[in-house]
Amino acid sequence: MSTVPPAAVDLSDGRSFGGGFPHDFFTWLRAEAPLWWHAPTATTPDGEGFWVLSRYADVDAVIMDAASFSSDTGGDRVGGGTAIKDEPTAGKVLNHTDDPYHKRLRALVNKGFTVRAVAALEDELRRRCRALLDALDAGEELDFAHRVSREIPTQAICIVLGVPEGDRERLVDLVDAGIETPSDSVIAAEQARELRRYAQALIETKRAQPDAAIFSTIVHAELADGVRLNDAELRSFFALLFPAGAETTTRAISGGLLALIENPAAWARLCAEPTLARGAVEEIVRWTTPSVYKRRTATRDLELLGQPIRAGEKVTFWEMSANRDERVFADPFRFDITRSPNKHLGFGAGVHFCLGAALARLEIKVMLEELVARGLDFELAGQPQWMPNNRLFGLKALPVRAIAR
Repeated sequence: MSTVPPAAVDLSDGRSFGGGFPHDFFTWLRAEAPLWWHAPTATTPDGEGFWVLSRYADVDAVIMDAASFSSDTGGDRVGGGTAIKDEPTAGKVLNHTDDPYHKRLRALVNKGFTVRAVAALEDELRRRCRALLDALDAGEELDFAHRVSREIPTQAICIVLGVPEGDRERLVDLVDAGIETPSDSVIAAEQARELRRYAQALIETKRAQPDAAIFSTIVHAELADGVRLNDAELRSFFALLFPAGAETTTRAISGGLLALIENPAAWARLCAEPTLARGAVEEIVRWTTPSVYKRRTATRDLELLGQPIRAGEKVTFWEMSANRDERVFADPFRFDITRSPNKHLGFGAGVHFCLGAALARLEIKVMLEELVARGLDFELAGQPQWMPNNRLFGLKALPVRAIAR
């Protein structure tokens, strides 16, 4: 292994990911610099550097040590959160909090994602999926990412949150555009404002007309002593749950189909043995890892891998890299739908383990099973295009051609 990085990669700039995830660079990091200091660049948020962890064991250790590595903040830092950029919602929103407050917030939404609640959605999601695939004809060319992948995750999270059917396509278009746009642009700021305006209108609707949807429950819930989340906190909750529920699974489905197209033996085996769908789901999540990194803030001066870390410094850990760690996964760059064990970190771990993991698994499984049952194969009809985003990563376009099996 060379001691020189294959190429300089600015991990703080979403445009570095526009050609795909920089696996070569992270393979070098895992081998030569498992704890690496990312110096600030002209585009780095807050103008300060951050630490980068790339190996599975180290990523997992930091995830599990909330006392030393906070999802809120640490040291003298005012902001914090789980992205490289400091967020004003640190300490207020579910993924930007530590226990015990995190536990209270999570309790508000847990019942919307229980095994029973998720299972109750299966018939409706399968019905929608069949209708979607039945509309495809052999020989037809389409952008699978736009026309197919996003439909089921969008419908699922909208059902859970209580978003009216007529608003769903506009809302997902808005979120898609926001992910594609540089976060410091005027356009991104307007997209964020529009999402907040929509969330505020939905809050007022649920406040006036409560229903059984989980977002209505959140709007009316009391945390303690009669205290309820204020409008700003509720808007942030919506801005977290909608993209997290719709975008990540959308990217997993698109990336999963691309992997199956590029690995025709795996697709042929899945078609011959549909019961392999459950294992295929886990490999798709490992392979695509749509949320590629998280950030924590050191709460105290400490030592990590022999390197002193100061209180308040940013520590990022890259689940996509951990899910390709040669120390944990045999032949990690081979897509294997029968991989076992497959203890990937695609849903995270610890107290912040993905709230919607069961729902995401169901959505991907339903899509795989219905694709197999539909009797169509797919081949690329153009060049796949990647989202220029370093956090919610995946395909923004997957041009394919449907073929009769």
